[in-house]
Formats: sequence, C-alpha cells, structure tokens
Amino acid sequence: MNFLFITAVLFAIELLYFKIADRYNIIDKPNHRSSHSSITLRGGGIIFPIAVLIAFLLGYVGWAVTLAVLLVAIVSFVDDIKPLSQLPRFGSHVIAVLLIAHDLHLFQEAFWVLPLVLVLLIGWINAFNFMDGINGITVLYALVAIASFAVLPIHASSLPLLITMGLSCLVFGFFNVRHKAKTFAGDVGSISMAVFLGYFLFKTIVETGQIGHMLFFSVYGIDAIITILYRIKRGENILEAHRSHLYQYLANEWGYSHIAISVIYAVLQLLVNGIVVYLDQQGELSILNSLIISFVLTFVYLAIRVLVVRKIPLKNT
Repeated sequence: MNFLFITAVLFAIELLYFKIADRYNIIDKPNHRSSHSSITLRGGGIIFPIAVLIAFLLGYVGWAVTLAVLLVAIVSFVDDIKPLSQLPRFGSHVIAVLLIAHDLHLFQEAFWVLPLVLVLLIGWINAFNFMDGINGITVLYALVAIASFAVLPIHASSLPLLITMGLSCLVFGFFNVRHKAKTFAGDVGSISMAVFLGYFLFKTIVETGQIGHMLFFSVYGIDAIITILYRIKRGENILEAHRSHLYQYLANEWGYSHIAISVIYAVLQLLVNGIVVYLDQQGELSILNSLIISFVLTFVYLAIRVLVVRKIPLKNT
C-alpha cells in the first residue's frame, strides 16, 4: 500500500466520520471558555488512531504502542460523546503509559525510571490535550514534532510510521487549519496524538541517551507549566477548561488570527527543534546547554505573557 493510497483512505474515513458526527450530533458548542464562536463537528482527530491502526496492519508499528493509542482513543471518544468521570480517563492513560514502557523495555531499568516516566508522560498527555482550542494549533504542532523525529537517523526504520501519521495530520489539517474549521480534533484526536508523540519522545531519549530531546516539546511545555502555576496562584481548578494560555489571550482578548498564532507556535518549536538536532549532531546536546535553552525560552515567554496580559484592559477599552 503506497502513501498516496493511505492518504485517500484517510480522507474517505474522515468524510465518513463527518456524516456520522452530523447524524448523531457530535459537535462542539461554544461557551464562555471557548475560543471559537460557531458550532463545529467534534472528533475529527479520530483519524489519528485510525492511522496508527493502519500502520499496525502494514507492520509499521508494534502491538503495544498500537493498543496504547487505541485504548486512549476509545475512552476519549466516549468522553467526547458523553463526559466520563476522571477514573476511566486516568486509568486509560496509566495503562497506555505502561504499554509504552513495555515497548521501550523500561521495566528492566532502575526502579525509579518507570514512576518518573508515568508522571512525565501523563503530564504531557494532559498538557497536549489542554493546549487544544484554536484552529490549527494541535495539528501543526504535531506535524513539527513528527517531522523532527523523522529527521533523526535513529528513526530511519520508523519512517513509514511517521509518514503515515504525518499524512493523517495533513488530512485533518485540511479541515481544521482554516478561518472557520470544519472539525476539531476532540479528546479522541488530541489525547491519542499525545500518546503517540510521547512514545516517540521517550523512544528518542532511550535510544540516544540525550534527555535534551525533551526540548522538542518545549514551547507547549513551557506554556502549559507556567499557565498551570498562574492558575494555582489564582486558586483555580487546573482540571477545568479555561482561557488562560498565552495563545488564548492573543486569540480571544487581542483578536489575532487563530491560524497566525498556530503557525507562530509551530515555527518557534521548529526553530528550537532545529537547534536541538544541530547540537545533537555536533555532540553538544548536554544537560547544561538544554537548561540554557529552557531558561531563555521561559524568560522570553514570561516577558511576552506579562506584556500581553497587562495590556488587555487597554485593548478592550
């Protein structure tokens, strides 16, 4: 099966899903926390786990990773239709991480490795899910991550899998990266993609021994962590939906284009990833250099955030 045919299959599945979502009213209705103003089909990101399933059938990926992605996708899709309690959602995340740990042989590592991976991956899954909300941001960011993994020589054997997932992003992006999105990823898309990307991040770290590759997710990570700290300081429930991310302020309070903001986030992450790849090739991706890059990014982010938030009252008057 060539990639052109895979693309056609994914397009057909997406269009079929639109008919199903429209028939059964699987939609996103805007509310006071939303960054969109019109009713939009939810769950278009269902083609992400379907792409993983296709890759599995073609022998591009193992059973453990496939099962991890499909498990969170199924639970998340049910949650998209009828909200679930925290327990089944959290439980599916834990099982998915354990399956990933099995694939990466982490059970054979030191006793503290698995708990650390559990915390980091579950944190990443939820951060990536919460960072959804404006047109294009999730899929463009995912494309940057996939492309970054694809250029690493250690993933040469995984190129068919990465290309297949990249094609699913392009198909979804065709309907999402536009002024008025046809569909949103939904939890089924954002969480399953988060699991997939998290798997490749830790696969990269395990195979290279370079923890600096965590910078591949630094733009989202810094925004998510600092936003959580601000919300804790304000006494908010960090598990509830909100409009406190920097990109949300830019989109909602400043009225900037969703697509422009999404492209900026993706391009910034692409630049960071380019630096990481270059340092890795030069043998200089040390912990010190990684920390320096993290501190610089955090300082720049905080400076921009403070400037944007302080001027919101002036913008609205």
